[in-house]
Amino acid sequence: MALPFTASADFPVDKPAGKRCGNLTPDNRCSIHARLRESGYTGCSVFDCFGAGQRVTARDGLTPGPEMFAVFQVTRQLHELLWLLAEADATGHGGEARALSGRIDALVAGDADVLRGVDVAEWRARVGPVLEGVSERVRRGLGGRDLRRADLMGAGLRGERLRGASLRGALLIAADLRGADLRQADLLGADLRDADLRGADLSGSLFVTQPQLNAAHGDATTTVPDTLSRPAHWLTGASSGQHEAARQARGEPRGKATPVGGGGVGGRSGNEQRTGRGGRGKRNGGGAGARKDTGRRGRRSSP
Repeated sequence: MALPFTASADFPVDKPAGKRCGNLTPDNRCSIHARLRESGYTGCSVFDCFGAGQRVTARDGLTPGPEMFAVFQVTRQLHELLWLLAEADATGHGGEARALSGRIDALVAGDADVLRGVDVAEWRARVGPVLEGVSERVRRGLGGRDLRRADLMGAGLRGERLRGASLRGALLIAADLRGADLRQADLLGADLRDADLRGADLSGSLFVTQPQLNAAHGDATTTVPDTLSRPAHWLTGASSGQHEAARQARGEPRGKATPVGGGGVGGRSGNEQRTGRGGRGKRNGGGAGARKDTGRRGRRSSP
């Protein structure tokens, strides 16, 4: 209910914020959860709230409605920052990240009225330099290429050596990355929608999130970071063909893609799910709704 979405390549209909999705059952479960992609709701299959939905619904004194939804909107963005800071801290180069994470977590745990008024952009501006510093220290000496915000949409990068590269905010929509070496690459905010990651090695890659993987195509030979889960559609093959069929049925241009993330720190897409308490591990599904999709293809702004 909380978030809106717009009819586009990733959603077949419009839904305003605060309105029940037409696919919700009377007991508030998704009636098409097992076939989201086939039903044209790829945006839902990609969305991740970083554990904000669970944390907000567990708060005392909040019931579903405008107040809870407003708290969720802020919490989701702050949980994204907490997730990124936890990733930075786990590298062993993020002492400053741990302190900043504690301050943000205290905000999330504090008064709901104060939380609703938090300036998230200000916190993104504080987190950005910390993540940048961690990235530089981790990638130092690897000779990685600087491809920040590069337009690599549809690029043929099969087998490319991209170890230690900075791909922050890079546009990699439908790029062929089969067998590419992406170890220790900084993928913060990189747009991986419909990118082909079959056989690619993303072990040790920095700031890649579950939604980024969910938006891409891969298989059992793709090496993913140990904190992420291999998307189900990678193993079933329920991927590009079904998504493309849904696009064609709505009369959209072939290959059109739409954003699946918000303006993350230093990149194009935001990104996916942790508890926000600094712990590493596998994410689980859930959240309070699907993120708004702008219906536009291409570059996104970031703070």
